[in-house]
Amino acid sequence: MNFFQFLLSKTFIKQIVIAVILIALIVLSTLVWLKYSTNHQEYIKVPNLSKLELSIAEKKLQSLNLRYEVIDSTSYNPDFPKKSVTDQMPKSGSSVKENRKIYISLNPSGYPEVEIPKNIIGKSLRQAKPSLLSVGLQVGEIKVVPNIADVVLHLLHEKDTIKPGQRIKKTSTLNLVVGDGKLKYGQKIPPSDSLPNADSTLHLETNPNLNN
Repeated sequence: MNFFQFLLSKTFIKQIVIAVILIALIVLSTLVWLKYSTNHQEYIKVPNLSKLELSIAEKKLQSLNLRYEVIDSTSYNPDFPKKSVTDQMPKSGSSVKENRKIYISLNPSGYPEVEIPKNIIGKSLRQAKPSLLSVGLQVGEIKVVPNIADVVLHLLHEKDTIKPGQRIKKTSTLNLVVGDGKLKYGQKIPPSDSLPNADSTLHLETNPNLNN
């Protein structure tokens, strides 16, 4: 068999096919290794999502091949837009790998409602103020009116009477109508337009147990 006959033989052709397959596998393996080794040390810088709406933050993360998950919303913060990102983990500027999940917190749409303390009426001003402040309410104007006891008689919010047990938005300001404790038992009450509910006021005025 001469050289040209060998080149056309099945044995040679088979060796050529095997060699081509081996070379292709080596090239493919090299490309995969290069891609892995190149991306292995590649990090993505976490963007700043603060004050962004969720839809905008989502697009920003997706463009960087990062995922996200919304965790429980934090307490309402008036310095942030409603439903915007208030916190994130990892923090902005951190280096993370591709497909890393970013945990974000959203600002609620407003302050939650709190309950007016049920035993607030009949308390002294010194006792009532801490009770209201402790649930996140603000104490505004203090209106002192004639009464046998120096206790809280009424709670007012924007000129409306608020009763104990009612719910109202946190940080709301309540004005207090407070007795001066100077009336004697049985003494006639001077007329006043500061008492929105005369019946309950009379009840306090005629109750000798409310004297301090």
